[in-house]
Amino acid sequence: MANIPSELLSHQQKVCRLYKRAMRCVEDWFHKTHERRYQIALLRERFDKNKDIKDLKYAKYLLKEGEKEYFSKIHYQPITFAESITGGAYGRECYTPDWALDYWHPLEKAMYPKYFARREQMKDEYLKWYFETYPEEKKKIDNH
Repeated sequence: MANIPSELLSHQQKVCRLYKRAMRCVEDWFHKTHERRYQIALLRERFDKNKDIKDLKYAKYLLKEGEKEYFSKIHYQPITFAESITGGAYGRECYTPDWALDYWHPLEKAMYPKYFARREQMKDEYLKWYFETYPEEKKKIDNH
């Protein structure tokens, strides 16, 4: 049951997705900007030539032929974006904890004086609130 399509695509959506995949394929093969733009313009012309076809049977046939042509011309090593699922940097978002700012060098902190002044004020307010709410914790720290 894992292969049940989650949505039904219209013919227009299928053509748009084929066009985008074909454009990415052209980008894989042509690396110089002027060559790539020229080839994409030719590709767009081919798609625009058949956009006004009213016969759905013939339009589906053209879509099927377009898919075949795309798969025959697909690049052997397509370009992948770094943050995409197949990219090298996918899922690399690292969490930097708040306490890391406490270990900045004073010269680094001097670049953002308003931020760090407000930060110190908020830390003092939080400590005051915390020890008022949990007085037994203050005793533990004082006894240590």
